[in-house]
Amino acid sequence: MESFEDLGFSKVDFDREKRQGFPEVIYGEGKTTEQIKIIMSKLIEKHGKVMVTRVDEEKGQSLIEVFPLAKYDTTSRILLYGTPTQQFGGEVMVLCAGTSDLFVAEEAAITAAWMGCKVNRLYDVGVAGIDRLLAYREEIQKASVLIVVAGMEGALPSVVGGLVQRPVIAVPTSVGYGAHLQGLTPLLAMLSSCASGMSVVNVDNGFGAGYQATLILKLASEGVNNEVTIS
Repeated sequence: MESFEDLGFSKVDFDREKRQGFPEVIYGEGKTTEQIKIIMSKLIEKHGKVMVTRVDEEKGQSLIEVFPLAKYDTTSRILLYGTPTQQFGGEVMVLCAGTSDLFVAEEAAITAAWMGCKVNRLYDVGVAGIDRLLAYREEIQKASVLIVVAGMEGALPSVVGGLVQRPVIAVPTSVGYGAHLQGLTPLLAMLSSCASGMSVVNVDNGFGAGYQATLILKLASEGVNNEVTIS
């Protein structure tokens, strides 16, 4: 019981940072403001920082009244308290196909930045205007990890994957017309991509992509301690 606290409606995991490198993140959707407030208080007391995802603006403003040092981002719907305690080398680049995908792209970017990554953003570079993407080719190829967000047919990650020699994390979004099927079409397209070295997270899961990118940079930063000499 020392590793978590049972609040009845929630069991707050205090051991998460020790096991995984980062404190427990609160998924705000479906929780009441009061529930989030109580969990936040426990995590701040233990870790000095907390992230809450998928918080609507009304809840966000109510929570800021309780935690004046917290910051709320309306695009990503993320509430943050505290700053990174570590900074990893390298750079995460977050790309998105269109402005309509910004809510997912910003969730990924803010997550990675809060966890200690340097983040560069490149938005509205979808394949319908391929010159917009290719104009930044050199910058794209310098990134350590790339998070590529796209709706519609989800083609952008495959194109980016063919340009770089770095991990690409593809994020399908629920942005699109009828046959897009709320994100299923780009999800399947990304899973079927012929671009090597690409992984795919769930529909609209910018948080998961940002977290995965951070773990990659974290591992790379620790690499000097894990080198193996092959004779």
